[in-house]
Formats: sequence, structure tokens, C-alpha cells
Amino acid sequence: MHNVDWQLDEIVTQLRATRETWRERHGRSRERGCRELPSRSAIRAITDDLIGALFPMRLGPSDLRRESEDFYVGHTLDATLNALCHEVCLELKYIARQLGRDAGDTQARAVEVVQGFAAGLPELRRQLDADVMAAYHGDPAARSVDEVLLCYPGVHAVIHHRIANYFYQADLSLLARMIAEIAHSDTGIDIHPGATIGEGFFIDHGTGVVIGETAIIGNNVRLYQAVTLGAKRFPADERGHLEKGLPRHPVVEDDVVIYAGATILGRITIGKGSIIGGNVWLTRDVEPGSNVTQANLQSGPCP
Repeated sequence: MHNVDWQLDEIVTQLRATRETWRERHGRSRERGCRELPSRSAIRAITDDLIGALFPMRLGPSDLRRESEDFYVGHTLDATLNALCHEVCLELKYIARQLGRDAGDTQARAVEVVQGFAAGLPELRRQLDADVMAAYHGDPAARSVDEVLLCYPGVHAVIHHRIANYFYQADLSLLARMIAEIAHSDTGIDIHPGATIGEGFFIDHGTGVVIGETAIIGNNVRLYQAVTLGAKRFPADERGHLEKGLPRHPVVEDDVVIYAGATILGRITIGKGSIIGGNVWLTRDVEPGSNVTQANLQSGPCP
């Protein structure tokens, strides 16, 4: 096999020409220097270490002992936050290039963002404890909170979402999306990092769940597999380009349960305490305390 002529010179030349054509078309022909974008592999390693520091005796190293717990957390956070700061700095420089602005003191801004994230870690752990308990109490098959934390894909996805949402709120959309897509690829649960999610959130089973960017979910909400909180339509501007950032996904109030396969589209409100049955298709508001099934949708308006 070492004697095969792969004609690499010609392939490399053609690939360079294709890249240059793309850069010319998209105004990137003046870009020079090294690759300055956050690294997917680095973000995965950082996220894994952050989760280990949040739950050291369950999701940290297998040989960790209680007497070394604080040392492990401090050492891990010191290394991980510095690595995270580097990735934040890369995205800030990328954003400045995209906008044609001077990058300025990106290091100082990156430190500010990561310091804010670090200061919020105790509150993040408190929120995640509420999510874990919601999963434990919400699933009769769960034998322990340890089983929930170690095994449940919905919990895995929510942990990643709560980390990603901080960076989305800090206008670091690449970083946020990378963290969100780690969970998406691992679990099949697709939560946009921009979604607002209250406490005690539980996704049971989880495969195929989709939650859009502008969705708002209240406290103590439970979703089952294949639920979609999506957009009904995508308005376009005068050039035919989709308008971005508009509120277009559902608002789900507190204490709502949405069963498997339900599709809820558009900026509608699912009232507090409602139950949405399996495979229901909804594009209109639901009053608080409603019980919506395929049968009552076919027989008349929602209660």
C-alpha cells in the first residue's frame, strides 16, 4: 500500500482552490494567521472536568477519596477555568473579526466572563441537585439519586444545558453551542443553549426531545421522549433571509407534564399545571389546569 500514488499534489491544489473560492465569495480572502476558533475537543474536556468538579464523588475520578475531595475540586477548577478562559478569548477574537472591530483587551473580558461563571458554580450545583431530585421522584424505576445522576440521559443533557446557557447569555454562542451539542450527540436530546429552563426539570427517557432557542420552561416541568417545543413559522426579511432572535417557541408554565411524541409549536403558552397527552399537536394556547389529549382535540376546543 505504501507504493500507491494517491495523486495528492493535484488533490491538495484543488482543495486549496476550493477554499480560496469560498473565502472570496464570503469576504474571507484577507484572513491570515493561525486558526483562532474554540476547539471542540478542548470544550469537551473542559466540560467533563467541570462536571467532575461539580459532582466529584460521583462523576469525578474513580479513585477519588473523600479526604481528597476539596483538593481535587480546587485543583481541577484551577486548571479547567484557565483552559476555559483561553477558549473564551478565542471566541471573543473571532467575534471581533466577524464584526470588523478591534479585538481590544480580549484577555480581560475573557477573565471577567469566566470569573462570573466560576462565582455561579455553587448556585449551579444547587439547581442541578433540584433537577436530579425531580428525576428521582418523577421516575418510579429510579432506585437511587446515584443511578439518576450516573445513568439518566435527561439529567446529562440538563447539566450541559445549564452550563451552556451561561455562555449563551454572555453572547458566546459558539462556545455555548459546542457544549450543548456534546449532550445532543451523547443523548439524542437537543436543547438549544438559549432556552430558559426553571428548576426541577426532568426529561424522562429523552431520545428525540427538541427544545428551541426561545422556549421558556417554568419550574417542575416534566417531558417525555420525542417531545418538540418548536417554531411554527420562520419570518423572513426583505431579502428573504430568516429573521433571527424573534420569540418563536412555546412558553411552558410551572408544573406541566408533556407526554411522549407531543409537538408544541409557536409562541403559545401552556398554562400552569396542564397535562399534554402523547402525540398531541398544539399550535394554540392552553389554559392552566387543562388536560389535552388527542380525543378532546378531535371532539372540540381545548378545555
